Amino acid sequence: MKQICFYFQVHQPYRVSKYTVFDLESEKQFFEGPERVTNKAVFEKVAHKCYLPSNMLLLELIKLHPEFKISFSITGTFLEQCMEYGEIGKKVLKSFKDLADTGNVEFLAETYYHSFAALFSRPEFARQVKKHTNLINKLFGLKPKVFRNTELVYNNDIAYLANKLGFKGVLLEGWDPVLQGKSPNLTYRPPKYVVPNEKFGLLLKNYKLSDDIAFRFSNKHWSEHPLTVEKFVNFVYNNYGDHINLFMDFETFGEHQWEDTGIFEFMRHLPDACLKNHIKFRTPSESLNDLEHAEELDVPHHISWADMERDMSAWLENSMQQSSMNHIFSMEKKVMQTRDNKLKDIWRKLQTSDHFYYMSTKYWSDGDVHKYFSPFETPYDAYISYRNILAKFEDLIENKINKKCQDR
Repeated sequence: MKQICFYFQVHQPYRVSKYTVFDLESEKQFFEGPERVTNKAVFEKVAHKCYLPSNMLLLELIKLHPEFKISFSITGTFLEQCMEYGEIGKKVLKSFKDLADTGNVEFLAETYYHSFAALFSRPEFARQVKKHTNLINKLFGLKPKVFRNTELVYNNDIAYLANKLGFKGVLLEGWDPVLQGKSPNLTYRPPKYVVPNEKFGLLLKNYKLSDDIAFRFSNKHWSEHPLTVEKFVNFVYNNYGDHINLFMDFETFGEHQWEDTGIFEFMRHLPDACLKNHIKFRTPSESLNDLEHAEELDVPHHISWADMERDMSAWLENSMQQSSMNHIFSMEKKVMQTRDNKLKDIWRKLQTSDHFYYMSTKYWSDGDVHKYFSPFETPYDAYISYRNILAKFEDLIENKINKKCQDR
């Protein structure tokens, strides 16, 4: 029997301020966001367009169809903003709690700060994942069982780390070159030499069907436009394999695909159409129960869900990105040496993947996507602000370490 696993990524970064060399001697804050795109303004806008109406609709659908199930991965930085931004933040957080209370929603684990710590520091990776799972448990009363790495970045090593931390599986991109003719609509296992645990599984995103909703839904030049629920159900049936994993940004609903595109009405009628056609809904944990005859999937190189290449180039292609990423993670030892929780928090917020995404100099369609998300005029502006903040932050660390030495 066909089954759909809906997974939504919910994330807002702490965008860095526009920071010039003239600000190095000032008390200007690091994470206000550029003047025209403050973090609070973005949160409030997306809350009204996406989070609140989407969660209200999902709650209605769960009450109407008790068989309807969904899953979320919500970053720590997003949840912090919920708690920081007054009444609107409280409403958003409550809307997620209301969904959690239904028992039909699973919350996944990830890095608290939406970082690439898994690639640069295993100790920091473990700290962030633990901090994230603790916050999810505290806010929603649920303990994450499945792991989703930042930007769906995955290779065999991620499976090894996730298994070591006690998770039952990982989400990843169902990228054709990795599958080599296999279907993304099956459950898989990592190679036994990586994870001997036969109960540890892999769930692959069906990127074609996911992107039909997330990217192509409002494209009037798309041959399948308009996408109706009947048409989509037919797409599901024509895909080989029973596990249809639809993974996408939650902001798809109302923010990337505006309300007037019909995206909410599409979602409103989708569960009923699926259930009438004997298509079930399952959470990631439930899907991972079907591992008895799963094949192995070997992924030695990093893949992600970003850009045409589906690799790390969205964040590490050019020298600005590479030097910035290497620099921030090279500071780990000194940051830990300070034993200052405020400085640790700043360091971790500077790890967030979005900062490096804004520095991308790609062209064509990928470049347009990077530009759409970036609060900066150019990737060079993003780089300059980030590096100036990094310089100021390094001074704060050195001053803290020197003061500790003087106090001894």
